[in-house]
Amino acid sequence: MDRKDYEEPVCPFDTSMWSEKPPVSRIPVDRVIEKEDELLSKDDFDGAERVLLYWLQEATAGNDLRGRFAVENELMGIYRKTGKEAPAIEHARAALELIKDKEIGEDSTAAATARVNAATVYKVFGRFEESLRLYEQALPVYERDIKTGDGRLGGLYNNMALVLTDLNRAEEALSYYEKALSWMESVDRGALEQGMTYLNMCDALMKRDAKIVNDRNEECAPDDPEASLVVPPETDEKIEEYLDLAWDKLNDPSLPANGYYAYVIRQSAPSFRYYGRENMALALERMAAEIYETNA
Repeated sequence: MDRKDYEEPVCPFDTSMWSEKPPVSRIPVDRVIEKEDELLSKDDFDGAERVLLYWLQEATAGNDLRGRFAVENELMGIYRKTGKEAPAIEHARAALELIKDKEIGEDSTAAATARVNAATVYKVFGRFEESLRLYEQALPVYERDIKTGDGRLGGLYNNMALVLTDLNRAEEALSYYEKALSWMESVDRGALEQGMTYLNMCDALMKRDAKIVNDRNEECAPDDPEASLVVPPETDEKIEEYLDLAWDKLNDPSLPANGYYAYVIRQSAPSFRYYGRENMALALERMAAEIYETNA
């Protein structure tokens, strides 16, 4: 016999006992992410996707909102890294919808992290205004809650600067890059983020100072047959300095040679190549390949 068959409500209008939440069956979030990381360390994005989709179904079936929220965040990252726009946006929106539930809370650090993750997705797929809006919503929460030594705030500064650069607000971007560099000084093994930041600063300087000119040194359209890209000598010197600093940071001996490190240095190689550092680009690509082969 069910309790509702014999227990009277406290008052005639109290129907709460007929609207009880269904039981929750929690998924093992830590183990799920550990398995995901293991697969990513082998460059197996398809395997990581399958694991996450399976556990998303389990969390949904078990009414595990927090589990769903965690997996949605991981899935949008997987699809972002593999360039799959539609599912990346789908899971970003799903995570943002879940923060409205009081179990997560829209003013929580977890909600801010979901906004950061979603903003990064939007940035990658060219939705810069939407991305910046989400970063700006997350920023005051992170600055309120994140303590010294936690790299998430440095990552947010860096990512906001990336979007500002895309929006042709390079001077603002450079100020956030400086904040990112300063914050990551206090973070254990923060050199990896700093290396990426120095590379991003090169792009911001180019966005701010580079001009497209013809052979008469007149500004022209990029498709002009005489077009060439020029930067002032002082900008060129600063870019060379930042490239050297980025190389040193990315090769910091304290950094663990894991899957995330391999992913970052492989993603960084094209920047070195763009600025004429072909040997550095090749070295980073070889290092990443060796790490993935070792983990296979």
